[in-house]
Amino acid sequence: MKIWDISLPVSPDIPVWPGDPEINVQRVNKIEDGANANVSRMDIGCHTGTHVDAPYHFLPNGKTIETLDLDSLIGPAQVIRIPDDISVITGDVVFACGIHEGTKRVLFKTYNSAFWKKYGSQFRTEFAGIDDSGAQALVDMGVKLVGLDYLSVAPFKKSRPTHEVFLKAAVVLLEGVDLSMVDAGDYDLVCLPLKLKGSDGSPARAVLTRAD
Repeated sequence: MKIWDISLPVSPDIPVWPGDPEINVQRVNKIEDGANANVSRMDIGCHTGTHVDAPYHFLPNGKTIETLDLDSLIGPAQVIRIPDDISVITGDVVFACGIHEGTKRVLFKTYNSAFWKKYGSQFRTEFAGIDDSGAQALVDMGVKLVGLDYLSVAPFKKSRPTHEVFLKAAVVLLEGVDLSMVDAGDYDLVCLPLKLKGSDGSPARAVLTRAD
């Protein structure tokens, strides 16, 4: 079995959404200073790096992260390669991009995948995203998890319409995945956000697997 780790390493070397907490991970107890063991602390936002949105992120009465159905986060997934000349994934793009009938988990690989290495910690506003028509098309197809290779599934400054369509339909959103080393095709996904009680989101470790 081959494994692809599609999670970003949490460090100041990755971008942060404008206005979100900066990333700070540091050791507070150090063996070299006489401590019995190394102990670190982290100060990060719940939407740092590779993360999952809970409905509560945009819906005042929505479910929080620890209540999400794990069945949506684990299972077969299809990686779809979106051509580099497409910056907005509309309904027409969704219906034409080759999603298999019955697919429940879709990860979109766009030109965003080159951003992680090319721009480091610099946040980019021109990332490709899914508009509300694209979101509705995916909902109508019965998709239960949607992933994208930047910090939001929606285009910059157009977050709410897309998120509301997805989250009102209980679609799990996996954002900030690194698909730069992953080809289009069929895989198995394992994605586990931290079990943060009452939270609107959580960092996650996500991997794709496939039998050799």
